[in-house]
Amino acid sequence: MREAADHTPAAFRRARAGLAGLLLALLAAGQGLAAETGPAFGRLAAPSPQRPLLEEIRLGLYAHDPVSPEKGAADVNGELVLAPFDPGSGPLGRLTPRVHVGGTWSFGARTSLAYAGFLWRLHLNEGVFLEAAFGGAVHNGRDAQTPGRNAMGCRGAFHESLSLGYRFAPQWRVMATIEHASNAGLCDSNRGVTNAGLRIGYAF
Repeated sequence: MREAADHTPAAFRRARAGLAGLLLALLAAGQGLAAETGPAFGRLAAPSPQRPLLEEIRLGLYAHDPVSPEKGAADVNGELVLAPFDPGSGPLGRLTPRVHVGGTWSFGARTSLAYAGFLWRLHLNEGVFLEAAFGGAVHNGRDAQTPGRNAMGCRGAFHESLSLGYRFAPQWRVMATIEHASNAGLCDSNRGVTNAGLRIGYAF
């Protein structure tokens, strides 16, 4: 873990002119608002009352890791999605990322987590879309095997999710989502947690 932490900043600096620099710039300038187009790759547009920084708020219910020692519980998920980067003339075009932050809380005293990361959206047609997200999470799980609990290992984890969504009204959408958090084997234990369910989103 220490070696990865030591090398990651250097990797970001070396790639500052590319995608990694763009992602880092959003975190450093979170007060900006992304436009649909713009003159420079990675540049954030000026704030506008018509396009707030917060793009969408989501709420949903998950089945908590139904094939693990923690099965039999339910979770509530909440998430905020920020406006996207200004794609400008960059190579990603409309696949430039959004920042999202959220949390999944267990009703059954199981593993809960808070996460943040980057989200990519691909529209399949006017109403149907796919989303993939990747980032980091912290959790309150057990570090070793305990009856009825997953052995999560260290408190930090990687967080990924995949959603299939449908926009059924201009500001409303529903999503079937699966999320996973684990430490990728960087700690002694790595059972991880996988939740799945439905969410509804309201776009501003």
